Amino acid sequence: MQYEISEVQIMPIKPRDGLVAFASVVLDDAIYLGSIGLHLKLDGTGYRLTYPNKKVGTRGIDVYHPINTALSTAIERAIFDKYMTLTR
Repeated sequence: MQYEISEVQIMPIKPRDGLVAFASVVLDDAIYLGSIGLHLKLDGTGYRLTYPNKKVGTRGIDVYHPINTALSTAIERAIFDKYMTLTR
């Protein structure tokens, strides 16, 4: 399946515990996905994404996240590419 990822926005922040920016994207001109964390990998070899969650009592509940590899890869590629153009 092909996904259209558009309107990629990156908000760099002062790095803290590996978090370097927040990102947002629009998926298939139909839904806005925001508050995506962009982190430096622990071993320093690249970046990883985290998706928003809420703490309810002692439990963490995912707000949203990709449920298949194709969508996850498409979002990662769009965000990583945009971040790299901003940091060069």
